[in-house]
Amino acid sequence: MNSGYYAAITGLMSRTLTLDTIANKRLEGNPISSTSSSCERKPSSPERKSFGLNLSAHFLILLGCALLAGCGSVNPSMQSPANGAVPTINSFTAGPESIISGSSSLLSWATSGAETIAIAPGTFTSTSTSGSVSVSPTLTTTYTLTATDPAGSVTSLQTITVDSEAKPTISSFTASPASVNSGSSSTLSWTTSGAASIAIAPGTFTSTSASGSTNVSPTATTTYTLTATNAAGSVTSTQTVTISAGSKPTISSFTASPASIDSGSSSTLSWTTSGAASIAITPGTFTSTSANGSTSVSPTATTTYTLTANDASGSTTSTAIVTVKTSGGALAITTVSCPGGTQGAAYADCTIVASGGTPPYTYSLSTDVTDYPPLPQGMSLNASTGLISSSLIGGQGTYIPELVVHDSAGAQATQDISFAIDGSNSFLASIFPSNSIFHHRVDAATTGLPVDTSPAAPMYSGYLSETIKPFFGDQYNNFPNGIPAIEVPYNQPDVSVSTTQYQSYYSSGPIPAYAPPEGTANSTGDRHVLVYLEAGGGNKPALYEMWQGIYEGGPWTDSSNALWPDVTSDALTLQGHGTTDAAGLPVAPLLVNADEVIGTGTASAPTGVVQHPIRFTLNHMVNYWVWPATATAGTGYCTAVGGNTISTYQLISQSSPPASCTMSGPAGEIYRLKASVATPACATTSPQASVIITAFRNYGIILADNGDSGGLIGTPDARWNNNDLACLRSLILSDFEPVNVSSIMVNTGSGQTSR
Repeated sequence: MNSGYYAAITGLMSRTLTLDTIANKRLEGNPISSTSSSCERKPSSPERKSFGLNLSAHFLILLGCALLAGCGSVNPSMQSPANGAVPTINSFTAGPESIISGSSSLLSWATSGAETIAIAPGTFTSTSTSGSVSVSPTLTTTYTLTATDPAGSVTSLQTITVDSEAKPTISSFTASPASVNSGSSSTLSWTTSGAASIAIAPGTFTSTSASGSTNVSPTATTTYTLTATNAAGSVTSTQTVTISAGSKPTISSFTASPASIDSGSSSTLSWTTSGAASIAITPGTFTSTSANGSTSVSPTATTTYTLTANDASGSTTSTAIVTVKTSGGALAITTVSCPGGTQGAAYADCTIVASGGTPPYTYSLSTDVTDYPPLPQGMSLNASTGLISSSLIGGQGTYIPELVVHDSAGAQATQDISFAIDGSNSFLASIFPSNSIFHHRVDAATTGLPVDTSPAAPMYSGYLSETIKPFFGDQYNNFPNGIPAIEVPYNQPDVSVSTTQYQSYYSSGPIPAYAPPEGTANSTGDRHVLVYLEAGGGNKPALYEMWQGIYEGGPWTDSSNALWPDVTSDALTLQGHGTTDAAGLPVAPLLVNADEVIGTGTASAPTGVVQHPIRFTLNHMVNYWVWPATATAGTGYCTAVGGNTISTYQLISQSSPPASCTMSGPAGEIYRLKASVATPACATTSPQASVIITAFRNYGIILADNGDSGGLIGTPDARWNNNDLACLRSLILSDFEPVNVSSIMVNTGSGQTSR
C-alpha cells in the first residue's frame, strides 16, 4: 500500500472513531450539531440499539468514499445507465434486395447504443454501431440483425430474394427491307442475350442461336413476333413487313458510250431494266418494249438523256449525259432549274449540265459562303458528273446556291439554281402533353384569364410601335428563312457533342450529319439545331436542342445545349439553368410551322390551326422571368412593395407582383392579341397569315429571346408564301396585352396547367 492510500485509511479510521463517539452520544440522547456527509446515515430509533454493530460497515463505507475521493463526487463512468435502455436499430437494409444466384448484396446497418451487433445466418459480428457487409446467398434468405448492450438486445429482419436466372433480353429485331413487293422476301434479324431459344411467329421458325436471321416472304403486310425464352421466362419484340400494293419497274443501268463525243459523232445509249412494260428515251421519241437494249444518238450539244421505264404501277427514271466537245464557244451551265423535294425523303436527283469551253468539266459550289448557302443538308454534288442526289433530305426551306463549273482549260461558269424543300414538321405538335401551358388557350373569352397588371408585365413602351416581323418564310437573300427542326428514328446512333461556352445537358446525342442548322452551315449566327427523337426501344420521345451547332465531320460542337428527355411529360428545365434561348424555354414546340398552318389544305388554301404560343423577340427584356420560363438575359430591376430592390435573374410572381420596375417585359410572358383589335383587311387575301392571326388571339405570343422587337419565329419551308406572310406586319406590339396565367400554374417546375 503506498503512502497516499495509507494516509487515506488513517484519516478514515479517525473519522470512524469520531462517528463512533457521535453514535454513542446519540444513544445517550445527547443532541449534537454537525454537517452531514453524504456517507453518513442517520439511524432510526430501532437501529440505535444495533448501531455499534454497524461500525465496521460504516468503516467500509467511509473507506470506499475515501478511495473514490469523497462520496459527493462519484465518477460518472462508474454509474449504471439511468434507465437501463436497450439499444435501437435505426436501419437495416439490403442493396439490392433481389439478386441473381451467384451475385452479392450489401447488408447495411445503423444502430444507437449497441455495444455489439451480429448478423445471422452466419457468424458475422461487429462492435461498430453502423456499417455494412457483403453477402452472397444462393437461396432467398432472411437475415436477422441483433444489436446488444448490457440492458438487452433488439433485432431487425431483411430478406434478400435470389432469382435463379434473369429473363433474356432482346437487343434488336429488324426487318430488311421493311417493305417488299408481294412474292419478294425480307430478312428478319435478331440479337438476344441470355436466351435458351427463340421463336418467330407467325410460322414455326425456332432457333437456339442468340443472334441470327431468317428470310420470310409474306403475301400480306405481317407483324412478326420474336419470343426469346429461358428458364426464367420469356420476352418479345415485334417487327412489321409491309407488302407494297404494286411495284414499279427497276432500272439496273443506263449508260452512254462513249460519254464524250466530237460534234457530229454518235454515242450508244444502253439500258437494262426489270419489270418494265415499255421504255422511252428523251429528248427524242425513242420507245421500246425490250427490257434490255441500246440505241444510237448524235447530239450536237451536250445533252442529258432520260430513260423512263413504265408498267401498270408507275414509272422510274434514270439519266445519262453525252458531252459534245466543242472547239469554241463560251463555257456555260445550261441547267437553270432543279426539282424540289421534301424533308426526310429521298431526292429525285438533278444533273448540272455544262457546254462550251474545253471538256471535261468539274462541278462545285461557290466558296462565297456569305452570299450563297450550301445544298440542302443531306444532298451532295458529284464533282465529275454534276449529279445532285440524296437518299434523305435533312434541310427545309428554299436554298439558292451558286453552282460552279470549271473546264480543263481553267475557264469558269456559274449559275444560281433554286432547291425548294418542303418541311416535314407535323411532329412538333406532339411535343408536351395537351394539358401543357404550351398548348393552353389564353383568350379571355374561353379561359377568363385576366390581363397581367404587374409593372413588369408590359412590353417596354419604346417597343410598342414596332410591327410584327415574320422571321420565317421560304427564303431570304438565297438562304432558307427560319429555324429548322428534324425528326429522327428512335435508334438513331449517338455521336459526340462538345459544348464550348455555356451549359450542357448532354455530351452525346442522336444528331445526324444531315441535321439542318439555322441559317445553314454557312451561317455565323445562332445556328440552332433541333432534333426530335421518336419513341422506341423502351425510351420516351425526346427533344435535343443546340445553340451554335457545328457539324465536325462526325461529332458536333455547340456553344450550349438543352435536353427534354421525355416530352410526354410536363417537366421544365431547372430554374436558372438556361437552355438554348434566353428564356430557358424549348425552341421547337413554339415555332410556327407550315404543316400546322396548311393542315389538310394546300399552301394557297390552308385549313390548319396553330395550337401553341409562338415565340417572339424583343430588343431587351427585364432581368427576370415568369412561368413557364426558367431563365432570362435582360436588363433593369424591380422594387418590392416594401421598397427593397428584388434581386435580378430570378423568377417573379404574377400573383404577387413587384411594386415598380425600371424595365418591363419578362422572359416567358405570354401576350395575346387584344379582342378590341380588328383583324387586318389583308388577311382576307392572305390565308396563311389569317391562320396565324387567329393563333395570336387564342394562344398568343411568348417572349423567348433577345432580338429585333416584334420578331416572330417559325420554320423555313418552301410552302410559305412570303407575300402572304407580309400581312402580319399590319399588327404592332401595342395591339397585344400580357396575360396573367398564374391561376392555372400547378408548380414552377412543370408546364402542367390546372385546367
